[in-house]
Amino acid sequence: MTLPGWRDWAFSLKTFAAAMLALFLAFWIDLPNPYWALGTVYITSQVLAGATRSKALYRVFGTLLGAVVTVALVPNLANAPELLTLAIALWVATCLYFSLLDRTPRSYLMMLGGYTAALIGFPTVGDPGGMFDAAVARAEEITLGILCASLVNTVVLPQSVAPVVTGRLDLWLRDARSWVIDVLGRARTARDTQAARLKLASDAVAFDALATPLRYDMTGAERSAEAMATLRQHMLMFLPIASAVSDRIETLERAGPLPQRLRALLDNMAAWLASGTTEPAQADRLKAATEALEPGLGARPSWDALVLASLLARLRDFIDLRQDARILQRHIADGTPVTEDLTFRYTAAARTIRHRDHGMALLSAVGVFLTILVTCAIWIATGWPHGSAAPMMAAVGCSFFAAQDDPAPFIVSFANSAILGALGAGAYLFAVLPLATTFEMLVLALAPALLICGVFMAQPKTAPLAMGAAVNGSAMISLQGSFTADFAAFANSSIAVIVGMWVAAIVTRLVRSVGAGWSARRLRGVNRRDLARAAERQGAQNGLELAALMLDRVGLIAPRLAALPIDDAEWTADLLAEVRVGINVVELRRDRRQLSLVARGEVEALLAALSRHFRGKPGTPGPDLLDAIDTALDAVSVEARQAPGRAALMGIVGIRRGLFPDAGPYRSTPQSELAA
Repeated sequence: MTLPGWRDWAFSLKTFAAAMLALFLAFWIDLPNPYWALGTVYITSQVLAGATRSKALYRVFGTLLGAVVTVALVPNLANAPELLTLAIALWVATCLYFSLLDRTPRSYLMMLGGYTAALIGFPTVGDPGGMFDAAVARAEEITLGILCASLVNTVVLPQSVAPVVTGRLDLWLRDARSWVIDVLGRARTARDTQAARLKLASDAVAFDALATPLRYDMTGAERSAEAMATLRQHMLMFLPIASAVSDRIETLERAGPLPQRLRALLDNMAAWLASGTTEPAQADRLKAATEALEPGLGARPSWDALVLASLLARLRDFIDLRQDARILQRHIADGTPVTEDLTFRYTAAARTIRHRDHGMALLSAVGVFLTILVTCAIWIATGWPHGSAAPMMAAVGCSFFAAQDDPAPFIVSFANSAILGALGAGAYLFAVLPLATTFEMLVLALAPALLICGVFMAQPKTAPLAMGAAVNGSAMISLQGSFTADFAAFANSSIAVIVGMWVAAIVTRLVRSVGAGWSARRLRGVNRRDLARAAERQGAQNGLELAALMLDRVGLIAPRLAALPIDDAEWTADLLAEVRVGINVVELRRDRRQLSLVARGEVEALLAALSRHFRGKPGTPGPDLLDAIDTALDAVSVEARQAPGRAALMGIVGIRRGLFPDAGPYRSTPQSELAA
């Protein structure tokens, strides 16, 4: 943790001001529980102004949705506590499931719709007649906190996300450029490693967290949001293309020294990348140079000719991607919309493609459902006064951290923050607040604790603990229009909050927690199933569409690898190769329709063999699959002079190199043997 700077203190002061504004308005309007408005400010506020605004509208609608559902459920089921518990638990679980399928701020609508029903419903089951008034008041209090947080973040020293995006983008492009220059250069160093590639994938996926606040920046930078979305997809597509370039160069170098003209082209491309120029004329000259080197693929071309043709095709793709990336980067830096026609157009259409993990979403829903049932059973069986806080906060804890591989440690940390908040709330409630007889004195009394929480909320490592302490502490103090201090009620509610969170952690550990390695392997398994479906002529109809989905998963896998032992992560070497194979499988599936009957039959046999391989357990592909690839190469190479045959050959070459990087060169079977 670094020492707080002036920006951290500014964020803390802004958040405190928004909280006091919400508290003052709640008192003025005479809302029954003003502390919910104060706590909501600390839940909602983010360091970046756009991040606060991006979630504000969805939080408001989610709160209203939860209030409506509560009004519908509680009065009708108040006399059947078991049915009411089941209904609220099922509603929270359903909302959490759908929220986890959406990795944008829209997910907050469903998440809040779920746990708001628990926040409103459980404390008011003893007074079903007052349910409507309680739901309206709670919705007003939470909405007031959201609006105050958004207003202050917008008006007072708003921190734009644009400089953060520009800085991280410069670093990513610098690392990517360094990698590709090394791939193209004469001295191929150890920097071209799988770890470096996966880090680039992880960092590219992480731009999602910045792209969304950029849309709500309100500084003019939001005009470049479309450019950022397209560039993020370009960044992911760099990886399989540059990886394929590296593979083809290495394959040709194994066969002997590179031809002088090819070596000169690679050197010129490296110099072009290092210069940072975006002049279209230079890019056009490089593409013309690749076309001039294009080998004439006659019937039965050699393996070296096929690899060279594949390399040149990937180099042209890379040139187009790089030109587009520099144009998009300029628009992001200038805060202007894209007006040019991009050369590598497909990624603009694929930018919304994201992995949806239905399995983990379902497990999370089951976890929160069981947690609510267990905490409600404890509450009902014991007749615990203020025990409603246990299922209420259990629902919140499970929802907040459901996206983690193992939410249990985060829920425990949230429980610890509640303990810290309870200690602070007790000191305030029984020692400090009795002396605060005016609103101004109340503000001065709350300032030290809340300002310290705000400063630590600006630090990523301590933000969850600080936010939990501020929210739970303010809720336990239960600030209202008149001062009341009941130690028994305070102790009961505080213990119920902590017990609810601990039960949530225990149940989550039993039914939901998984390790980083398990998640990484599971995501890879999903990728392999998509590859099998692609080989079976199902799923994506465009290779880059499949690649976009697979690369999104690779980006999700990459940060999890840090938790794995080196020996346990050896299988990651195949991740980008499998993406390249996926692109080629879909394109080959499409190109086979224009081949002759004999060639199409062999391609169909190859696709069937690929499907069997990817349906099986991950491992080194067997020699039978290599034989099927070479047989397909034999059949299709006869048609190398025609465009469909050439395209199919490039796909088969890519599949062979992706699955068998250490195999010897392909040797064509003589025509006489084929006829026999």
